[in-house]
Amino acid sequence: MGVERFAGDWHVDERCTNCDVARQLAPGLVGEADGRSVILRAPRDQADVQALHAAAHACHTRSIHPPEGRLGTALDPFPMALDDDVYLCGHNSTHTAGANSYLLRRPDGTTMMIDTPRWSAPLATRYEALGPVTDVLLTHRDHAAHGRRYADRFGARLWIHEGDLDAAPDADRVLSGTEAVRIADDVVAHPLPGHTRGSVVYIADERYCFSGDSFYWSRTLGDIEVAETVTWYSIEVLAASLARTAAELRFEWLLPGHGDRRHLPADDMALRMRRLTARTRELRPREVDFTAVRW
Repeated sequence: MGVERFAGDWHVDERCTNCDVARQLAPGLVGEADGRSVILRAPRDQADVQALHAAAHACHTRSIHPPEGRLGTALDPFPMALDDDVYLCGHNSTHTAGANSYLLRRPDGTTMMIDTPRWSAPLATRYEALGPVTDVLLTHRDHAAHGRRYADRFGARLWIHEGDLDAAPDADRVLSGTEAVRIADDVVAHPLPGHTRGSVVYIADERYCFSGDSFYWSRTLGDIEVAETVTWYSIEVLAASLARTAAELRFEWLLPGHGDRRHLPADDMALRMRRLTARTRELRPREVDFTAVRW
């Protein structure tokens, strides 16, 4: 069977980029071996089947295949509720390196999209069924690929920071500097240069933190981590950004673009952010190495 890995006729093909998304959605069913996701065991019940379908529908390379071969839409769970007001978009895009994206429902019934899934008009219809989408918030240049198309489809405002403006030069709203900006009721943009020059973290309701690629939950470490081996701009600038900003980031849900999600009490998150700030201050520049990310 070559490089394909099989279990109960589910398999992962050779296009897998080890982005970790499948392992987030189907823990215990999908694991990692030789720098690639693998099916660990066959599904035992309907919950397992649903988890594998979620992983397959999120996979940006469409590398996860069910026994019937073709992936149908009947068990597509996206958008998937993570909490009362946050949904995972799924259908990750190769043009954003397989990043996760989210929908945030607001009290008035409208919705915001944070980063974007792959572009598809039928998917856009699914997402806007949760409520009119007023804003598409880009966390940084790496996730900007489909922002304009989704914003135009929704009649929404497209946001990006000036540091990454060349990735979305037709954005409707451009953040600047390093000061926090309230962009809507209880939604605050915190510029956090480091991963890229124009990285932004969005905090909603002092509950949800959409961190882009600035930091994420590492299952390996059991803690919040920075992707020091995939920092395109400056790890020293990221350390300075965290020192300046971390105390302002009050949240319970960590919702990154790459890496796992986590829900913890706000005081626990605050303590972990202080420790992350101290650890990041000790880091020094490294060559970019995707294989060294500690998922």
